[in-house]
Amino acid sequence: MTHDGTQPVAIVGLPMRTLSLSITAGPDVGKALTDEASTVSIGTAEGNTLQLTDPTVSRFHVELSRRGPAVVVRDVGSTNGVVVNGVTVREGLVPPGSVLQLGKTSVTISEGKNGSVPMLETESLGSLKGRAPVMRTLLARVEKAAQSDTGVLLIGESGTGKEVIAREIHQRSARAKHPFVTVDCGSLAPGVVASELFGHEKGAFTGADRRHQGAFERANKGTLFLDEIGELPQSLQAMLLGALERRRFRRVGGTEDLSVDVRVVAATHRDLKAEVNAGNFRLDLYYRLAVVRLEVPALRQRVDDLELLIAHFLTEAGSDRTPQSLFPPDDLAALRAHHWPGNVRELRNLVESTLAMGERPTFDAPITAGAQSDAPGPELPYKDARGLVLERFEKHYLPKLLEVTKGNVSAAARHAKMDRSHLIELLTRHGLKE
Repeated sequence: MTHDGTQPVAIVGLPMRTLSLSITAGPDVGKALTDEASTVSIGTAEGNTLQLTDPTVSRFHVELSRRGPAVVVRDVGSTNGVVVNGVTVREGLVPPGSVLQLGKTSVTISEGKNGSVPMLETESLGSLKGRAPVMRTLLARVEKAAQSDTGVLLIGESGTGKEVIAREIHQRSARAKHPFVTVDCGSLAPGVVASELFGHEKGAFTGADRRHQGAFERANKGTLFLDEIGELPQSLQAMLLGALERRRFRRVGGTEDLSVDVRVVAATHRDLKAEVNAGNFRLDLYYRLAVVRLEVPALRQRVDDLELLIAHFLTEAGSDRTPQSLFPPDDLAALRAHHWPGNVRELRNLVESTLAMGERPTFDAPITAGAQSDAPGPELPYKDARGLVLERFEKHYLPKLLEVTKGNVSAAARHAKMDRSHLIELLTRHGLKE
């Protein structure tokens, strides 16, 4: 029996090609990846699958993963970039046999042995649903993580269901009978985050007319879910790290140390490895939070789950209709082709509105394979929609700005009529500057 009294779920093996890596030039020449894996990270920081000593390699430099016969190469906001055959690659597909240049280090990618990764045998894990292999693989890891008491970091786009996963981890753990407390670090003003996390004493600041119990106290013996942890101000990251390591903290304005027993599950839509490289997120806090790192796929990566999810949302809404009766074949085909910028949250809202209004689904932009709506509508909460649009704009605008000003940051700031320090912060965040 599991901690929550349910029967253990069955896990099967999903066949998977693996990678073999060898260092052919640089300070670490001769080093190789001995434990072949389907996903690999390379950098100088501890925790990388292949840890290097080359000072021209970033702490988290590049991630590699298998996609069929090819290898996905993704630069994790490195300083010196990833070069393949003389071309700088931020994200792309390369064949086995390719050589990556990371600073002064050359890495040769070779075919590994055929292996397998654990995958849930069924399409359901409590409230979580998934038919696509990428999701059933995640569910197997969720089940395993729930049986431990270590920190978990959930990484995925807004609307992918990270809080639902966090709740399922809690419900399937030994802490299930105790509180599950959520703090959205992205929606709180910087000045109130410390009070929300640790509480405050009466008179600690203007307006503190009574003692306030913070999230750590409220979650004692249970689980604390820190949503959008990547938005936590740097000034508070050290305080959070101290509370996690010592399991003790003080309320704002207090003098008494309080002890707590809390498991932390954190989530972010940001790439925290890139944020570490850019100096925006503490490396030691990342290690503390990401003992187990779970990547939550976007809905467009699991379109085989559409009908399963629609059926689930219909059941939750108390409807006995089927996905096929709500969405005729042409509509289902359109749903499969949609880019789903709002992910599962957008699908839930679409099902509920279609059920309520009886109207065919419409989108903000024409639906074509791989198309992306420029401006998401109210299917997303304001904060998520605004963040999505702003991130897309910055990714388009900033490289063009540097191109126009030939890479001169001061000239770029003058051209854009921006504060230079703010521009540098944006360029660093998007991996366009050291």
